[in-house]
Amino acid sequence: MGMSVGSGSKGGGRRGRRGGKKALVSDINVTPFVDVVLVLLIIFMVAAPMMTVGVPIDLPQTQAQAMSSENQPITVSVNPEGEIYLQETAIPIEEVVPKLQAIATTGYSERIFVRADTAATYGIVMQVMARISAAGFTNIGLVTLQEQQN
Repeated sequence: MGMSVGSGSKGGGRRGRRGGKKALVSDINVTPFVDVVLVLLIIFMVAAPMMTVGVPIDLPQTQAQAMSSENQPITVSVNPEGEIYLQETAIPIEEVVPKLQAIATTGYSERIFVRADTAATYGIVMQVMARISAAGFTNIGLVTLQEQQN
């Protein structure tokens, strides 16, 4: 690059670190950088789908097609023990209406998704759906998995 080859050093014919002035090589070695970036990309591609749902629920399967959504929907989940979650936060059933009404004041008018475990009782799921309706939301969707074709 920019190294001089002259022999005008004071130390005779010996060229060490102190004897001659060497130019610094300021090139960036890109190969290790690309390797690290690709490994991080793979890690995030594998980890991202695992981080989307925080409440573990065994969803029922149906033949319905997947829906596309442009923004993050509000989900109300019911686990097998009957515990209710708004997004990923556990709440008592009495707080479903006030919390959803507070969300409605911010201008949210999209569909609310209900995720219920297959072992959750029908009565609790219906109570949750009735409270969502009482909060003023009429567009309620049930989340299921697609049936596996054997």
